[in-house]
Amino acid sequence: MIKYKKFIALTKEKFSLKAYNRIKEALRIAIKESKDLTRYDGSPFSYHAVGVAIIVIEELRMGEISVISSLLHDVVRLGRVSVDEIQKLFGKECAEVLQGMTNISGVEAKKNKEQIEHFKELIVSYSTDPRIILIKLADRLEVMRSLDAFPVDKRSKKSWESLHVYSQLAHKLGLYNIKSELEDLSLRYLEPEEYADISEKLSATAGEREDFIGKFIAPIREQLDKLKVKYTIKGRTKAIYSIWRKIHKQNIPFEEVYDVFAIRIIIDCKPEVEKSLCWQTYSIVTDFYKPNPDRMRDWISIPKSNGYESLHTTVVTNEGKWVEVQIRTRRMDEIAEHGIAAHWRYKGVEDGKVSSEEWLNRLREMMESVEIEGDSLNFGTDLSTGSKEVFVFTPNGDLRKLPEGATVLDFAFDIHSGLGSTCIGGRVNHKNVSIREKLRNGDLVEILTSKGQTPKADWLNFVITSKARSRIKAFLREEEAKMANLGREELERKLKNWKLSINLEEATNILMRYFKFKSGLEVYELIAGEKVPVSDIKEVLVRHLSGDDPLKIYTEERNERKTEKKERPHKNDCLIIDERLRDVEYKLAKCCNPIYGDEIFAFVTVMKGITIHRADCVNGVRLKERFPYRVLNAAWSEDRISGMFSAKVVVQSDDVMGLEHNIRDVLKELKINLRGMKMEYKDGSVNSVLTVEVSSLPMLDSVIYRLLRIKGIHKVYRAAGIV
Repeated sequence: MIKYKKFIALTKEKFSLKAYNRIKEALRIAIKESKDLTRYDGSPFSYHAVGVAIIVIEELRMGEISVISSLLHDVVRLGRVSVDEIQKLFGKECAEVLQGMTNISGVEAKKNKEQIEHFKELIVSYSTDPRIILIKLADRLEVMRSLDAFPVDKRSKKSWESLHVYSQLAHKLGLYNIKSELEDLSLRYLEPEEYADISEKLSATAGEREDFIGKFIAPIREQLDKLKVKYTIKGRTKAIYSIWRKIHKQNIPFEEVYDVFAIRIIIDCKPEVEKSLCWQTYSIVTDFYKPNPDRMRDWISIPKSNGYESLHTTVVTNEGKWVEVQIRTRRMDEIAEHGIAAHWRYKGVEDGKVSSEEWLNRLREMMESVEIEGDSLNFGTDLSTGSKEVFVFTPNGDLRKLPEGATVLDFAFDIHSGLGSTCIGGRVNHKNVSIREKLRNGDLVEILTSKGQTPKADWLNFVITSKARSRIKAFLREEEAKMANLGREELERKLKNWKLSINLEEATNILMRYFKFKSGLEVYELIAGEKVPVSDIKEVLVRHLSGDDPLKIYTEERNERKTEKKERPHKNDCLIIDERLRDVEYKLAKCCNPIYGDEIFAFVTVMKGITIHRADCVNGVRLKERFPYRVLNAAWSEDRISGMFSAKVVVQSDDVMGLEHNIRDVLKELKINLRGMKMEYKDGSVNSVLTVEVSSLPMLDSVIYRLLRIKGIHKVYRAAGIV
């Protein structure tokens, strides 16, 4: 009950009556919903929540939402109260904070460097609100302070996580007190004998240090008093973990750790004179003691990215003892003690209520900035690029990092190339999904495979990781090489069966020229894949041997059409289609989309004036039969050069990689505007309908001719009507 009383008194002191009543209600719910639960030492389970809330108020100095979230975290995590219920009672903000904390609690760090990195980045990704990660640190600190009550195996696990994950997060956020305490408490349980040894030696030398500090600061006090400034001088013993780390890193005994303690000078002054007074104080210190220039740190001129500001120097006394001196103002000390939360308070932001975007940008800056000393791990370098990731779990609990938008298939290839190549789907959070399913943070993913599955070309349309793309492409290249060998053998056999007076090399060259391929391999792949009938291959070769060039067929038909048009005389009663027809609007029929250069006729409608149809329009033929008296001969004006026409082109092709890209490249080269593209895939072939804008029939002919030259395309024609 003592803990409850302390919390109630603290809440009354720090919050308004309205906020106090809401916090009191949250405490009531926390106690009620966990009344049947106890901690390892038999104390009420809610003691933990109250302990966290006290840290949030006293040490992090956060507000109402943070305190309520601290109290309710455990009962929400255990499913005693739902997030929806919390939202109804305490609002959306509180619900979102609790959801984020619950997400983090559902993840466990594994003991290897890569998994630690992913775990830390996952925590950051869940912390879309700054309060989430700050409360989580308070939660972990309370656990570590109570660790004696935990079973031995739990102590080791919690200590390891605290040292390798949470203390580093605290460091990055500028929460140096929390960082140091987590490190010391972790060392106490991970290396109990060494921790006890250092602790005893610090206690044994405490009196000696106090005498030394008194003598050291005496002349400094005298000069500061003459400046008539308000100040405080503190002596601070180095954290046990920091001493332990230095002993092991430098392989020296405790007695040779020269910076066991530091002197901190805190000046109370207005913001506009902070820098000048700090440097004046530095000058006073160095007047009495010689500084080591290599140990000078100026974080006043350029603060750390987490807001830390201070002047650090290490000086030596006449007796040869080294002392670290830290010089800062009251404001700087507040930020140094309470980290990013204090930084926001000085900017006028209450209870950490910054926008998610500002918070994440700020946190990313921290993650990329200062590398933690010693044996700690580099944190979040990928975040510095601004790219986003998702973190997902394997069935055995390993954490994998993938770029945002990654699919089940990307995940499969990330695990193993063989797994990706045979993937037919997956189970995400125990639900069956396709290989195209995009993954989200915290998903549990299981891959389903089949021995008969192999990588497909269309997989490249939705995978986004470089590993998946490279493995798929490598497999397809291997398959192409196999197909090429089969096609070469098939062509060689067919030439013998057909008894044509032509060798393999010459036949290959003829087919390369006909299909506009760059290599014979493409010809062989075409044959092996049965993408064209063998009879067509034979016809091409026979025509060539007879002196006929198949490539000229399309061009000749087009020229014949032009010749026929020129020879066809215009009739006297022919309407000449220009921009306007004697102040009467005309429209181009949508059923056939006539363009300048087409043979056309005009049809007089009852309500909509004149409509222009192509001569070969299916609807037009029916109109001529039923309403011949409303049909007029028509022709385009000879000088009509302005305006663009919409035309639909049908492309029949194989399902080859880069088809869409190649089509777009051709149209771009011809400066043709593509208004739409529909592609239908079926049994290795593609039927595409392009809607293009052209100025005339010759331009459309150019489009069709150029498209025919693209690898994999067998037939291109203009649609007769609506497709």
